[in-house]
Amino acid sequence: MEFWGFTIGLIGKVMVAFTAIAVHHRFLKEHKVDEGVFKAMKRERFIGILGVILMIIGYFLEIPSRFL
Repeated sequence: MEFWGFTIGLIGKVMVAFTAIAVHHRFLKEHKVDEGVFKAMKRERFIGILGVILMIIGYFLEIPSRFL
């Protein structure tokens, strides 16, 4: 049961992160922003994607120590 809670928790975190990244992407496509805001949002999008990747990697690294 703990495995499923751990897995569902990760899925929820990834969904929230993906939603935030999608909002940034849509805002960049639909609104006119100045160059400084545009650069900051691109950097935030990169950091968000990297964060999702790290959460997934961390999940797979923790499974053996928690459940095996």
